[in-house]
Amino acid sequence: MHDSAEQTTAEHDKPITRRQTAVYVYEAPVRLWHWVTVLSVITLGITGYFIGVPLPTMPGEAIDNYLMGYIRFAHFTAGYIVAIAFIGRIYWALVGNSHARELFCPPLFRKRFWQEVGHELRWYFFLEKTPKKYIGHNPLAQLAMFFFFVLGMTFMIITGFALYGEGLGQGSWADIAFGWVIPLFGQSQDVHTWHRLGMWFLIVFVMTHVYVAIREDIMSRQSLISTMVGGWRMFKDDRPD
Repeated sequence: MHDSAEQTTAEHDKPITRRQTAVYVYEAPVRLWHWVTVLSVITLGITGYFIGVPLPTMPGEAIDNYLMGYIRFAHFTAGYIVAIAFIGRIYWALVGNSHARELFCPPLFRKRFWQEVGHELRWYFFLEKTPKKYIGHNPLAQLAMFFFFVLGMTFMIITGFALYGEGLGQGSWADIAFGWVIPLFGQSQDVHTWHRLGMWFLIVFVMTHVYVAIREDIMSRQSLISTMVGGWRMFKDDRPD
């Protein structure tokens, strides 16, 4: 009886460990920015392609065949939306939770960060059997999003509004703010060329991003796609990392 009582007391003294199955990661403004940017980038990619490779000339009066005008209008509108959303995303990186800052502030000077990047590279190349668990972006995703998306999108916004300023004319707000870009590159056609190359750069990044997101949602130890919908990171096991 005495041994049994001691065993019961010992069991009650053990700390209770609860399984952590979900963590709220992406706040509503981050998720809204993500999906607005997705739609805007798709619009920019399609309309930008046709601006660079225009459709055949249609017969009749220009006023009756304004398709390219509508395409340019859609491109400019999506450009405004993606730029405003990007500025809003930078603001939320300052006032949001720690995960909202990951895209803009990868810890490049931490040794452990680069070790984790190496592990993720081996995992993506099927050289690691077991993935690690991450609450926010994994280190390789942080690195890729910063160098390919954040810097890439900044480049596209600057060069895009520099070209837009040409259409608005000298002295317009876009010309005043971004007119310095064209002489920096040499001439207008050079900016057009680099802006179009940037479009293909972002298209390749988006395709890779979608593939990796689907792959990780299936093979990793946490949710990805649903997290950017509802904000909650769901874990598939309670094993320590």
